[in-house]
Amino acid sequence: MTSPAPDRRRPWTIRLFVIGILPAFALAADIDTDTGLVTEPGWEDVRAYCGGCHAYSVVTNQRANRDAWLDMIRWMQRTQNLWQIPDEAENRILDYLAENYGPDEATRQRRAPIADALMPPRDG
Repeated sequence: MTSPAPDRRRPWTIRLFVIGILPAFALAADIDTDTGLVTEPGWEDVRAYCGGCHAYSVVTNQRANRDAWLDMIRWMQRTQNLWQIPDEAENRILDYLAENYGPDEATRQRRAPIADALMPPRDG
């Protein structure tokens, strides 16, 4: 008596990924395999200026409009010792971030920040 052939079916989660999600990635913009950044104009600047201090996932997990991205850069310059970025490079970075990591439906529907007067007192 021979043993039954091994079950070569993939678990349903893998099948779902291959059938449902993988084709969506094929239609999406090219993603750099080292950084996870969308390879559109300006991505090299983001790689050079942002990746020197933190993981690229810090960039790819954010969603903001151009003004909010600029606010983040200015905050990093004020508080985190980020150097001055040349104007041309900064504009390319901001254009890239706003285009590729702009607000999505989830971030558009976020609640407004809690007013300071409603926050608990801070220790220290």
